[in-house]
Amino acid sequence: MRLMLVDDHPLFLEGLKYLLETYGIEVAGTAQNGMEALELSRTLSPDIILMDIKMPECSGIDALKLIKAEMPDIKIMMLSISGEDEDIFEAVKYGASGYLLKNTNARELVGMLDDLEKGEVPVSSDLATRLLKEFKNNISHEEVVTQKHMQNDQVIQLTERQLEILEMVSKGITYKEVGDALGLTERTVKYHMGRVIELLHLENRAQVIAYAARIGLVEKT
Repeated sequence: MRLMLVDDHPLFLEGLKYLLETYGIEVAGTAQNGMEALELSRTLSPDIILMDIKMPECSGIDALKLIKAEMPDIKIMMLSISGEDEDIFEAVKYGASGYLLKNTNARELVGMLDDLEKGEVPVSSDLATRLLKEFKNNISHEEVVTQKHMQNDQVIQLTERQLEILEMVSKGITYKEVGDALGLTERTVKYHMGRVIELLHLENRAQVIAYAARIGLVEKT
């Protein structure tokens, strides 16, 4: 994979670049704000951009909008120190392909990048939980319906197994963990999720999380 890094803190940027290169990941270039990221993306055409959300001049969210509008095939994973809810939801809305807290360790980071390259949408469990809670908090009691009473044709066409996997994935459980719990291979779980995403006309795992919250599939915690 060819990676581009974007962060307004030079020391963090250089440290992250060095770390990734020790794992054999090619860092094609670095930028320190959103406008630099846009210009460099046009030149480098990276596979993945790892970009900070909070930056001066042009924020990560603004850069995300611009880059995805012009170069939709580039996958963008957003970086956050605190994982502020508003920023995460904006990133979901504008097409980010993954969400990473800066306290993630090196092995987890590399694993998430590998998942992203394979077409998955890596979301850490804590962020997945917060996404669910926020979506639920913004839905009135009348709008929330349980799976048993759901009359939406899109849900009805899902099999019991697909609903089971959808619920588990929406709680932030990894495909491997879902497979272990259900006695399925990770590949089979990925196949089922691919079918769920296709049937519900969604695009990625983050949208699945939002959808599951909207229809009340995942219980409040």
